[in-house]
Amino acid sequence: MTGLRLGPLLRYVDGESAGTATIWVETDGPCTAEVRCEGGAYGASGTFLIAGHHYALIPVTGLTPGTAAAYEVLLDERRVWPPEDSTFPPSVIRTPAAFSPETGTDPAGNGRRAVGTASTTPAGPPPAPELRVSFGSCRWASAPVGEPDPVGPDALHTLAATLAADPGAVRPDVLLLLGDQVYADETSKATRRWLADRRDLSEPPGAEVADYEEYTRLYDESWSDPEVRWLLSTVPSCMIFDDHDVIDDWNTSASWVAWMRTKPWWRERILSGLMSYWVYQHLGNLSPAELATDKLYAAVRGEADGTDRLREFAAEADADPACVRWSYRRDFGRTRLLMVDSRAARVLEEGQREMLDAEEAGWVRDQALTDPGDRDHLLIGTSLPWLLPPLVHDAESWNAALARGERGRRWARFGEALRRAADLEHWAAFPTSFEKLAGLIAEAGEGPDAPATVCVLSGDVHHAYVAEPAWRTGQPRSRVVQLTCSPVHNSIPLSIRLGFRFGWSRVGRRLGRAFARHGRVDAPSVTWGKTGGPWFGNQLMTLTLRGRGARLSLVQAQARDGEPQAGARLVTVDQRELAPE
Repeated sequence: MTGLRLGPLLRYVDGESAGTATIWVETDGPCTAEVRCEGGAYGASGTFLIAGHHYALIPVTGLTPGTAAAYEVLLDERRVWPPEDSTFPPSVIRTPAAFSPETGTDPAGNGRRAVGTASTTPAGPPPAPELRVSFGSCRWASAPVGEPDPVGPDALHTLAATLAADPGAVRPDVLLLLGDQVYADETSKATRRWLADRRDLSEPPGAEVADYEEYTRLYDESWSDPEVRWLLSTVPSCMIFDDHDVIDDWNTSASWVAWMRTKPWWRERILSGLMSYWVYQHLGNLSPAELATDKLYAAVRGEADGTDRLREFAAEADADPACVRWSYRRDFGRTRLLMVDSRAARVLEEGQREMLDAEEAGWVRDQALTDPGDRDHLLIGTSLPWLLPPLVHDAESWNAALARGERGRRWARFGEALRRAADLEHWAAFPTSFEKLAGLIAEAGEGPDAPATVCVLSGDVHHAYVAEPAWRTGQPRSRVVQLTCSPVHNSIPLSIRLGFRFGWSRVGRRLGRAFARHGRVDAPSVTWGKTGGPWFGNQLMTLTLRGRGARLSLVQAQARDGEPQAGARLVTVDQRELAPE
């Protein structure tokens, strides 16, 4: 009998007209995977094969908008989820309310009547429902039950345990995982033992993952945690990679790429990283309509073994990043999410460096500016913060100037060495792209139809903060905020705490400007200041959006009474209003 190896993961959910959803599973053999929901919604798909592993992405149709339907997963007509001995609440698919001709409200329920409709409710339109968007990045897998956790409680695990203990608690409508879902270059003790049984760890790449099979181990470890597994089965998720999903400093510069390609183990690592990301994360980001026209997805499913076809795709993506788009768009009623690939889409040649290639940048611009009157909020998800502590920003801009030869060849060699050693490769290290994003945000936030907020959601830097920009010439109508939340579960050394605190200080800001003057770097078109934080801990942020109103909260996972054995709880460390309803 075929069993369920990993999942189910609830990925895409849409409440428009005939509600649809997708559910991802990994099985231990070929089969037909089915999803059966209360109320009759249904989906089925045959598995496809990649490198000896079997997967299915099951499209579910017939969901009723504005409802929550419990579901089961069956493999060859045998129920495998929920497990018979499950102690968790049922996994459900919650669909948002669709457009209502009777009330004239739009899909987000914000109470606006459609043109040409009359209100049939004298008391006014119904109150707008909330959209809760939780996000964070940088998550090592939870420690096994009973073992001490060297980096403290896992915020995602703690959220899951909290919701499972109180089925009536308010839960996120969507979970955004903004990079470093797995760590290919920083494996756990258990994974290192597993790797040692496969190969000699004294040979490169040592205790880092080397191939596709070893990547599957990382996802098993991260997503098999019972609480997290249940959470991902019942809260939709959107994902994007960052460097550790492949290797630290991935795509820092052209010389870094050339150096890595000299290593005999690198080709297998990069191809396996892209292949596994496509299977485990990227597919679930796509809507059923996008999947229906995806040629690679059709090819992989149409072959007895899709490994070679997917490997060819990964090789093409590595050789020519511009041929692939990992970025994507999701609309949640009147809230638009643009998840932007700030890793693989880079142009790395000195003198032409861009965070996004021309086609990718054009796509992001189009998605941000189309249908402006149909949005109350614009969310831009990018794993790397747009606005960094001022010292860090200026240091990266200075370093970029040195590396491109602004102060001569000797300084250029120093700049490249420093860039790799200090991870100086955020938006600030691509000054032209930083300015283009600033201009795009300003344009999206202008005019009478501007959204109430434009929020840049990021992680990576192992602390959380809120920063707000001011344009030197003309301030957008929208409120613009950089919301950074990291890590979900990782180490936060004292050096990071001290460094980032100093980076936000007045002295740090002045030191940064000195760096910029040495590198002959022009002042950016925006200035910004920290309006919240820095906060350090394993944490998650949540945006609560209602109509044109927006609230932000930050919670941290903390051991109860200081005793890890007593479990963990989520503690709210900040709450603020970003925009009134």
